[in-house]
Amino acid sequence: MNFNDELTLLLKARYPVIYINTIEEDRVEYVIRKNIKTNLNRSIYSWDFVDGYTNNPNNEGFGKRNPLQALELVERLTSETPALFLLKDFNRFLTDVSISRKLKNISRILKLQPKTIIIIGSELNIPRELQDLITVLNFNLPIENEISQELNRLITSLNIKVEPQLLENLTRVCQGLSLERIRRVLSKIIATYKTIDENSIPILLSEKKQIISQTEILEYWSSDENIQKIGGVENLKDWLKKRKTSFGIQASNYGLPTPRGLLLIGIQGTGKSLTSKAIATEWQLPLLKLDVGKLFGGIVGESESRLRQMIELAETLSPCILWIDEIDKAFSINDSKSDSGTSNRVLATFISWLSEKTKPVFVVATANNVDLLPLEIIRKGRFDEIFFLDLPRLQEREDIFKIHIQEFRPKTWTHFDYSQLAELSESFSGAEIRQSIIEGMYHAFYEEREFTTKDICRALEELIPLAQLETAQTLKLKDWAASGRIRLASSKDIYIN
Repeated sequence: MNFNDELTLLLKARYPVIYINTIEEDRVEYVIRKNIKTNLNRSIYSWDFVDGYTNNPNNEGFGKRNPLQALELVERLTSETPALFLLKDFNRFLTDVSISRKLKNISRILKLQPKTIIIIGSELNIPRELQDLITVLNFNLPIENEISQELNRLITSLNIKVEPQLLENLTRVCQGLSLERIRRVLSKIIATYKTIDENSIPILLSEKKQIISQTEILEYWSSDENIQKIGGVENLKDWLKKRKTSFGIQASNYGLPTPRGLLLIGIQGTGKSLTSKAIATEWQLPLLKLDVGKLFGGIVGESESRLRQMIELAETLSPCILWIDEIDKAFSINDSKSDSGTSNRVLATFISWLSEKTKPVFVVATANNVDLLPLEIIRKGRFDEIFFLDLPRLQEREDIFKIHIQEFRPKTWTHFDYSQLAELSESFSGAEIRQSIIEGMYHAFYEEREFTTKDICRALEELIPLAQLETAQTLKLKDWAASGRIRLASSKDIYIN
């Protein structure tokens, strides 16, 4: 049931007090007025603390800076007058004992007469004694069709030609923003570029960043990483490539469900975090990183509240990528036994959301130690796929050396012996390979000359890869991957050598 139908039903059933939770005050008032004009014959009285009642000359300014007097207007109107009272930010006064008592008293009138109080506020905080009296109604941010209609209206009014694919991308990026915010940011785009084109997308994404910066739980990551910077992992790349356009309108019309998420398990330094950033760049979606440390609060019940806040914000800004780094440490089996059940409650809420979420939030979780992961997370249905990122094999190591050296020396990268470097770097992760190049550069820079293959070979001999220090853990991960219970990120022919 949509908002208009639900509101009409509540008004006809004479629910006395309705609380609408929204940040779009003007838009919800417009929708209510349009609904009343179409479906019901009621006068609308709009009140706010500063100006009192407006839009009605007989009561202009009544109840100004006096919320208790604002409720008295309900009693002053005759019983035959069908009326709707829009009280803006009135939730701030509900804890006042006189306001609370007055609402209870006039609720008897509201049940018998065609009158309804609608409280409009952006924070849901209803005192316990009023919870049975007040009915909460959510007014969601504009959906895809509403955003598309608004963009078409603005584009037509500005006499600008926009390609259908760009319009679809703009619509997708605008999801999570209010119509007023969309109008403001498009005005900014027109003022900057004099038109609407591909340059508009980064500005819209930066507007989403402003919303995320207001919370401490999620962090907006501006990523310029791309899939080409990841060496090897061809199976994973192919999987991501096939799902690149799955968040668009065409995929929805095709009946294709949006991808749910990805769990990346592997040895440290094999590119799990890099992959998370590259997905956001490749799919042109905002990347939100969950700060697990700030998720768990000290007050009982606070952690669950913060998780729900994170979920609500992520869904508001969808479609987006939600990156949870080292999820094995966040929901460790060991920790759940020593924190009075907080981890178990948070985990239960999280996995329930993973299974049942309908909003296009693509979750990318990374883990280093599979032994610490609860079985509920690994079970099928939580994520679309679980990939294992192993240490790079010979050909993959050669590709990784080429990627990094080309980044440091774009003009002379062909002068290096990549086959020799790949041979000497067995058991090295991608991050360790990059570090060996940097170490080689330090050697050469100290001697005031250009670095060569020999400098990197020297660094490779001096560095001890993590896989050699944690042999048991590395072998355990490899055996688990070889068992066939997890999909390999690299193609099978890579595993021949």
